[in-house]
Amino acid sequence: MAGGGVEDTYGEDRATEDQLITPWSFSVASGYTLLRDPRHNKGLAFTEAERDAHYLRGLLPPSIVSQELQEKKLMHNLRNYTVPLQRYIAMMDLQERNERLFYKLLIDNVEELLPVVYTPTVGEACQKYGSIYRRPQGLYISLKDKGKILEVLKNWPERSIQVIVVTDGERILGLGDLGCQGMGIPVGKLSLYTALGGVRPSACLPITIDVGTNNESLLNDEFYIGLKQRRATGEEYHELLEEFMTAVKQNYGEKVLVQFEDFANHNAFDLLAKYSKSHLVFNDDIQGTASVVLAGLIAALKVVGGTLADHTYLFLGAGEAGTGIAELIALEMSKQTEIPINDCRKKVWLVDSRGLIVESRKESLQHFKQPFAHEHEPVKTLLEAVQSIKPTVLIGTSGVGKTFTQEVVEAMATFNEKPVIFALSNPTSHSECTAEEAYTWTKGRAVFASGSPFDAVEYEGKAYVPGQSNNAYIFPGFGLGVVISGAIRVHDDMLLAASEALAEQVSEDNFARGLIFPPFTNIRKISAHIAAKVAAKAYELGLASRLPRPDDLVKYAESCMYTPAYRCYR
Repeated sequence: MAGGGVEDTYGEDRATEDQLITPWSFSVASGYTLLRDPRHNKGLAFTEAERDAHYLRGLLPPSIVSQELQEKKLMHNLRNYTVPLQRYIAMMDLQERNERLFYKLLIDNVEELLPVVYTPTVGEACQKYGSIYRRPQGLYISLKDKGKILEVLKNWPERSIQVIVVTDGERILGLGDLGCQGMGIPVGKLSLYTALGGVRPSACLPITIDVGTNNESLLNDEFYIGLKQRRATGEEYHELLEEFMTAVKQNYGEKVLVQFEDFANHNAFDLLAKYSKSHLVFNDDIQGTASVVLAGLIAALKVVGGTLADHTYLFLGAGEAGTGIAELIALEMSKQTEIPINDCRKKVWLVDSRGLIVESRKESLQHFKQPFAHEHEPVKTLLEAVQSIKPTVLIGTSGVGKTFTQEVVEAMATFNEKPVIFALSNPTSHSECTAEEAYTWTKGRAVFASGSPFDAVEYEGKAYVPGQSNNAYIFPGFGLGVVISGAIRVHDDMLLAASEALAEQVSEDNFARGLIFPPFTNIRKISAHIAAKVAAKAYELGLASRLPRPDDLVKYAESCMYTPAYRCYR
């Protein structure tokens, strides 16, 4: 037993990296089978002794190279590709061929490769998933499997699953309904759980629930890999999800974290509310986005001054992300000031497709928007809302590009010395404004962050480095914290702890460069600190089941983290 009290069958944790392991498959993998097993394959890095012991003579060229040289060669090859999707396909091929080398590349070159394996490139990969599909990377559960979902879960070869990322593909990034082809999202998220948060690959399970698609182009696409029918809704949909959630708990136990990913608004809130009382569930679009944005705001306050309660917040977009962020801001504000949360919500305003959300619209609003309907005359446009509300913080989660126009941004700059502007929609083409626009239109005064990466901007001889409010800062460390504590439920205070932990990682040097998020190069260290804070909160709330509590949770988190260095085989 090692690495958090869970049997470390494959020697994946840092705590076991110096131990000799046996390359088990269902039997000891050797020869040609070993080279085809991505978990144990080392390519040309097999030593002379290993080649003799595992019948590899003649199956490999005689040269023996280090993992570092393999990494150097692959990075050289990746940089020669000019099309991002080609890099994505090359990385997925590597993951299917040599798992440890894939994660070593990703960990050592995280800032360069994160946009390749996740946003923005994963969006294009999902759109073309049917054409680039090679081999299954997760489980596909469809309407055809109703009544047999437990049997389907048992078909997955791993038994000790700790994290599941599941989507129904209805709202993939800002790209809409991609049906079964949304599988690229759970696959990408879980690769980040491992690379950035240290959760073992063998403990991760990507799942797509295929209930059909309303995307006409996919229904007419001969290469589409999902059910060619309209989306199931209502009772049929919820019965399938109920069977799935029941089967997950039955097969993997109480402590498997189920992350809902890219569900449409009308299902996302209902599923989170329904299962948060009975299962260990987390919605990254609602809770993960909120947590990382709150961390950015807490850090930004060190630049602009004041407390959360001193500022006024205006959102463009009132869906999962917008209302999730708004609610977490109000929660943290209430925690800091001990003011009732209903009063804190009055500092937060939302604009949706019909204008400012106000009290007179309350009856027609979806339930998750209603807490933010305040007394105010109706306002139709964002510009009018900015001029009327005079927010100090403007946050975009609309999924619609170019909506923070020059007039809107300049208006923010007229009544704020340092306007805080977060353009969070993904991918880059859907961002409410670019970093260059934000800095130029505010004459270099904006505190800016975006959802997708932007290059540094030079304005009047000064370099500005835009922050990226990327969920990858939060969910890997959050997931690790849940796993190492054996938490049985997710509590809002655990999300607040994650936000505070991330904000603490922003150094004075980062602030001096205009950054309100720490650089991704330190992400595993950041994740360990987030995991420790989340685990500590789980123990404090009585939600942790892994006892006794470790004395040093940061060191414990680091010891439980997956390490991609090659292991020596007996």
